[in-house]
Amino acid sequence: MAANQAGDQARTGPLAGVRVVELAGIGPAPLCAMLLADLGAEVIRVDRPGGPPLPVPFDKDVTSRGKRRIVVDLKHPRGAAVVLRLAGACDALIEGYRPGVAERLGVGPAACWARNPRLVYGRMTGWGQDGPIAQSAGHDVAYIAVTGALHAIGRAGGPPQVPVNYLGDFGGGSMFLAVGVLAALLEARKTGRGQVVDAAIVDGAAVLQAMTYGLLADGSWTDQRGVNRLDTGAPYYDVYETADGRHMAVGALEPAFYARFTELLFAPGGPPSGLPAQHDQARREELRELFAARFAQRTQQEWAKVFEGTDACVAPVLSMTEAPHYPHLAARGTFTEVDGVLQPAPAPRFARAANGGAISALEPGRIARPGAHTREVLAGLGFDDVEDLLADGAVRQS
Repeated sequence: MAANQAGDQARTGPLAGVRVVELAGIGPAPLCAMLLADLGAEVIRVDRPGGPPLPVPFDKDVTSRGKRRIVVDLKHPRGAAVVLRLAGACDALIEGYRPGVAERLGVGPAACWARNPRLVYGRMTGWGQDGPIAQSAGHDVAYIAVTGALHAIGRAGGPPQVPVNYLGDFGGGSMFLAVGVLAALLEARKTGRGQVVDAAIVDGAAVLQAMTYGLLADGSWTDQRGVNRLDTGAPYYDVYETADGRHMAVGALEPAFYARFTELLFAPGGPPSGLPAQHDQARREELRELFAARFAQRTQQEWAKVFEGTDACVAPVLSMTEAPHYPHLAARGTFTEVDGVLQPAPAPRFARAANGGAISALEPGRIARPGAHTREVLAGLGFDDVEDLLADGAVRQS
């Protein structure tokens, strides 16, 4: 389905021409919609009057970048009809309500398919659309807790460490919803039929553990925290404090990389005689102490210069404000600034996209005010009663 002319302006990328409706929420569903917008889709974000309970003002909400924003009051008698008319002109719809809420509002899958049988209906929840606790409230930390993912994060003898909400909300949620919506769009093009994409964070977080479940079955992974190769159990895969209180990350797994790491760490003389072997389990804490003592002798900046550009697999641990200035990321444009808001640039990159492969042109990176495009979007989609809807309070224009 081709987007209208206004929506096509400044849009490039493989999803140009795809139109998506996002029923506003917080967390993983908005990030999924942002990813689709970054890839060129025209995303129409339907905000509620007053907006969602965001902890940041609208112009700092990076997950709303590149979206056209309208305000619809779904509790108004005419609000649901507006969304259904939007669904009739779109390829996909994304919502992050609890199971059954969209149906009660009159914008569930069946009502949308009556308007557009090709519509892909993406649903983002923590627990899924069914199951004993599907109706329960929850947050990222609870979802990753029950899947085994949280149990695996942290040091031996210590409690599980919460990895912000990257692993559940965005890794297990947003990414899997995006993949599901794209797969369903491909099928809809072949069959002419849309379907529901049930993206549950618990399901996605479980899938992210596929490799470690394989290692567990093989016996090379122990179901204990902080004793395995990739969870700080191994001294060659850990973080070490430097002389200035900063940290270096070490991931020297393979023998060749480990050899290069120890060579540079103990330069100029090289590794001391009697250094414990890389995989000597009985002496691994001794090895860790030797590494820690060595890293403590220099600052992070000094160690970064030693290891940069080598095959030692060592890097400085940078903060969010420092990361955009890391030379490699700066050279690639991994971060960008739009309207004074520093943010990650879109990923992945495509060879035929503008701006050297990144899709973060001017317009897609901008963050609009809720309701900024209500008149424009509705009129562009053929609504001939926009002013009446505005006067009646069913929709709002900022």
